[in-house]
Amino acid sequence: MADSWWQALSDATDPPIPDESGRPLLRDLVIDLLAALDAEPFDATVGRRVGAELADTRLGDDRVPTISARVLTDLVGHSISPDAAVRFTVLVTALGQGYQHREHALRAGCTDSAGHDADRHRDARFRVLFDSPIVAVAFGDLDGNILDANPALADMIGTSVEELRGISVYDFAHPDDRAQISALLYEQLVPAREGSVTLRHRLLRTDGTVGRAGFVVTYIRGTGRQPDYLGAVGAEISEWYDLENDLHRQARHDPLTGLPNRRYLIEQITSMSTTNTSKTDRIGICFADIDHFKDINDRHGHDTGDKVLTAVAAGLRELEREFDCFIARLGGDEFVALIAPPADTDRVGLIAHRLSSVVSIPITVNDHRLNVSVSIGAAVTPVAGVTAETLLRSADSSLHEAKARGGAQWIVHTHSTSSR
Repeated sequence: MADSWWQALSDATDPPIPDESGRPLLRDLVIDLLAALDAEPFDATVGRRVGAELADTRLGDDRVPTISARVLTDLVGHSISPDAAVRFTVLVTALGQGYQHREHALRAGCTDSAGHDADRHRDARFRVLFDSPIVAVAFGDLDGNILDANPALADMIGTSVEELRGISVYDFAHPDDRAQISALLYEQLVPAREGSVTLRHRLLRTDGTVGRAGFVVTYIRGTGRQPDYLGAVGAEISEWYDLENDLHRQARHDPLTGLPNRRYLIEQITSMSTTNTSKTDRIGICFADIDHFKDINDRHGHDTGDKVLTAVAAGLRELEREFDCFIARLGGDEFVALIAPPADTDRVGLIAHRLSSVVSIPITVNDHRLNVSVSIGAAVTPVAGVTAETLLRSADSSLHEAKARGGAQWIVHTHSTSSR
């Protein structure tokens, strides 16, 4: 990427950036920008420093920020941040600002009309960034009405710049996201009269489709008689949002059965434990294990075993719909039903009984008729402060007792009693 950047700058500028010093510099700057994309917290000033270092090479060309932004777009694909597209937009905008500021200082030292030269070059460079097809830019009043926007934003929405001027930012935001946008802008940014906020929201396009956009909105104080206003820089992040959702789902679901996995189950238990503070509310869990599953694999093969697991999962989904409980596969032949508060021994016992009856049926797989049964260990405990480890250990203890009694049965334990 650094070599491509060097080549693009050399082809466009006169004099070109020197090979012997330019390539190593650009490699270092690429590394710095990629690190900034993934850094927590995000620091946009890295972009300004990179722009200043570019200006120090004395390229003296207003197109340098735009050329750089086009080449560096591929950095987004190498970032692990879900906000990479938005962060990249902010970084290249800061790069342009840093380049402009340093160029201003350099030019001011070698011309008698430094002030006029600086203004002219500042305006030219701003126009290059504003007209860039990569960065969406808008300026609005403090009420959220758009004063001006660039073609990139208009293309994102599917309209013209002229149609954007004068409309409210809420006109192309999803109705369900408007309260959040209002809170960030008018309860945080505008009252403070300084700083920036980051928005990630659904975008309503004129063709009726819905996308995802990310913007950094900055409060800008007017000079002289000019009123204060808001400046927004952003990009469409639909592709990255979809990828993030896919990765989130894959990380929390079992690839064979499609059921939630252990990680997702632990998150659910933790959420219930922290959000339910009542000392009387209880949580329930049923820990199911397929009887003699190893024999099925050994006798009929793992392909048959996998089909048994998917058949069991299908039966558990019926249970999930019937009792509104959370079903997960822990791994192997172990499945779990999590019962949210308020749970009691009777309800958990009923679910355990239904779980056993749903799964303990003949299953025909690859012309083999298999009699499948499960053993179930269940537990009921106060939800406040309970840990996933404690809850699973309690249910697992009940499961071992059920297995010891011969399997194909269920046992429910509470903190003081047990029943069968």
